[in-house]
Amino acid sequence: MDSMNRRQFLKTAAVTAGVTIVPRRVLGGPGFVAPSDTLNIAGIGCGGQGGGDLGQMRTENIVALCDVDWERAAKTFAKYPDVPRYKDFRIMLEKQKDIDAVTVGTPDHFHAVAALAAIQLGKHVFVEKPLTHTIQEARVLAKAARDAKVATQMGNQGHAMESIRLLCEWIWDGAIGNVTEVHAWTPHPVWPQGMGRPADTPPVPATLDWDTWVGPAPFRPYHPAYLPASWRGWLDFGTGGLGDMGCHIFDHIFWSLKLGAPLSVEASSSIFVPGTMNWDKPRNTETYPQASIVTYKFPARAGFPPLTLTWYDGGLMPARPDELPAGAKMGDTYGGALYIGDKGKILTGSHGADGLRIIPEAKMSAYQRPPMTIPRSIGHYREWIEACKGGPPAGSNFDYAAPLTEIVLLGCAAVRAGEKLEWDAANMRFPNMPAADQYLTKNYRAGWELI
Repeated sequence: MDSMNRRQFLKTAAVTAGVTIVPRRVLGGPGFVAPSDTLNIAGIGCGGQGGGDLGQMRTENIVALCDVDWERAAKTFAKYPDVPRYKDFRIMLEKQKDIDAVTVGTPDHFHAVAALAAIQLGKHVFVEKPLTHTIQEARVLAKAARDAKVATQMGNQGHAMESIRLLCEWIWDGAIGNVTEVHAWTPHPVWPQGMGRPADTPPVPATLDWDTWVGPAPFRPYHPAYLPASWRGWLDFGTGGLGDMGCHIFDHIFWSLKLGAPLSVEASSSIFVPGTMNWDKPRNTETYPQASIVTYKFPARAGFPPLTLTWYDGGLMPARPDELPAGAKMGDTYGGALYIGDKGKILTGSHGADGLRIIPEAKMSAYQRPPMTIPRSIGHYREWIEACKGGPPAGSNFDYAAPLTEIVLLGCAAVRAGEKLEWDAANMRFPNMPAADQYLTKNYRAGWELI
């Protein structure tokens, strides 16, 4: 199996998987719900957030656990002592024919290869945010999920919250008039960024399968600078502060203002060139910068005027609004957003617009809230579980999550390019700077190709 590449695995697994490659609901015809009320779920990436996701699936059967670092995953393994364990998801999917659905809680660079392999075998998938590492991957996953008719959900858990629905209802009610400007921010990264590759090569821990951890990325020697969580800052593995928090904070902006693709995106950032003082070439080819500001321009949409959306990370913030009382906090621990309309302003927290309020407080007190028009969620994880069993699509299914992720990843591309990028969404290219098209996809290590 060590030499098995991804195409060989899929060919072998598809032949041997039997009826498990067909979603159970299909076997009974339209609308059929399998007699068993429980799903058989496998976890790919079981330490950290991946383990937390599995903990939300307590009503279902956890039948397989996969993680390349068995020390990192030890707490999750201990919760399911009799469940088979794997280090390579390909072996898990080939061996276990009882899997209905998988959760993917790996580093960003691994999301697409793991999720696509499961989708192509007819498995439902829950994938942590950001959905993918590149824009091309987001489009591939969304199409594959539609073609396979599997249930999907991205792990932007705030999408199920009450506050995001209230925000949409208020915006659509005209609470602050026409919104032409939004500022969004996070204090992340809270891990190192803006540095070069480490020079030393310490030994690989005995519990870690480093080669599989690297997966589709260009191979490099093991170093603790990359894991367990600091991979987020490295271009080959993560998507920086914007990728980490953008799918949470942009979610309510994307939904409430009915955003599509932007017209352009540009970024400015802190400068760091490892080992040099060459100010003419400030782009770091290893990590994201310590802080950045990203500005998106969106066209007018039906019922909405053009919009400027500005993102801040690394401790940078927009100007404090005059309407906010002295001492009052902007946003929450993870960030926030400020909506500016021609009739007022709305301030929110990060996840699901938590901390939602109109400012000043007198305007909030006087506001007559509209009727509830958006169906309320049964819970982010429960939505996906019920969708897997034949229920309605989950709220952040890939048809929603992929375009949202694209907006986030366009900002990452702009940070790397250091230039204003005009965006041709239909043809997936930057017509004014073709050299930046390289940031829309990536080269895959042999044996790990996506398509």
